[in-house]
Amino acid sequence: QVQLVESGGGLVQGGASLRLSCAASGRTFSSSAMGWFRQAPGKEREFVAAISWRGSFTRYADSVRGRFTISRDNAKNTVYLQMNSLKPEDTAVYHCAAGAPGSSTVDVSNLGYDYWGQGTQVTVSS
Repeated sequence: QVQLVESGGGLVQGGASLRLSCAASGRTFSSSAMGWFRQAPGKEREFVAAISWRGSFTRYADSVRGRFTISRDNAKNTVYLQMNSLKPEDTAVYHCAAGAPGSSTVDVSNLGYDYWGQGTQVTVSS
């Protein structure tokens, strides 16, 4: 059974940093693009960042570019999201997602991903 498990969320003050992790199991995701999305209460899920299967290409939402960094370790089947200079508007449940194996597309739409984790809560106080 394919499973994505996020960790690393928490409650922090504005300006702080957090590092989210997403561990994949059930099959290897080394040939899949991986993404991070977030959903705040009362809002739709939105794209945050994505990375190609080799890690050579990344995409970011304008709201996080320059503050967040996505990376991956294919040997560990894990993708990371380093979040710096956090703001209250970053408060949300953060989900990781995996794309189809072998696809070269690094999608910003949630429709481009086949597997999803349950999410980890990030709360940033002002």
